[in-house]
Amino acid sequence: MPHWVLPILASPFIGSFLGLVVKRLPAGENMVSARSRCDHCGAPLAVQDLVPLASWARTRGRCRQCGARLGWFYPAIEGAAILVALAAAGVDWDDPTALWLDCVLGWALLALAWIDVEHLLLPDLITLPLVLLGLAATLWQEPENVTDHAIAAAAGYLLFRAIALVYQRIRGKEGLGEGDAKLLAAAGAWLGLLALSWMILVAAVIALLGVGIAILVGKSLDRATALPFGAALAAALFVLRLCNLGDG
Repeated sequence: MPHWVLPILASPFIGSFLGLVVKRLPAGENMVSARSRCDHCGAPLAVQDLVPLASWARTRGRCRQCGARLGWFYPAIEGAAILVALAAAGVDWDDPTALWLDCVLGWALLALAWIDVEHLLLPDLITLPLVLLGLAATLWQEPENVTDHAIAAAAGYLLFRAIALVYQRIRGKEGLGEGDAKLLAAAGAWLGLLALSWMILVAAVIALLGVGIAILVGKSLDRATALPFGAALAAALFVLRLCNLGDG
């Protein structure tokens, strides 16, 4: 079996777990031992209800116990996890190590982006391990660049914290959260120092596109509206990683 098949087959199951992370982590709930239940009637889900995509399709998106609609959240995040694996496989089809690293990065960023869009939150439980994993990946793949990537991680964090402090001093309110700074640190760890400017530029473009789409669909925005810039950073990091835009 080609090495790129396994992460694609695993991706919907990873996506299902990411759904639990997105639902439970911001609420401080147990992500592992607590049994999955219907959000409407509280009935525990059986094994046949937990097969990614297939269970939802078989029940036509309804709970088997109460018949309530389950919504599109789980099939959407499971499908998104598959797209992450397909994108990584398209780039890393000849390198198993790079493929798994890029899949893990993409899946973690998917969870971060989803949480940020819904809660304006980037949990340390995901961002901080991404910094360490980025440095470990660099040490494994490009040991000669690990110092540059460590400096980039520190520089990314300090840059965004400085901008946030200046903004808060001038406007009297928070503009960039500390989670954004930690995510930019993760970008530095994965991509290197010279890629940080690309990160900020691409993330800004993605954020502007998001604002434009929100306006087109009729969402009301003003100067006081908080925007999930972390989601744009997450998308930019994954795109730049797949484009191999790092280390100059």
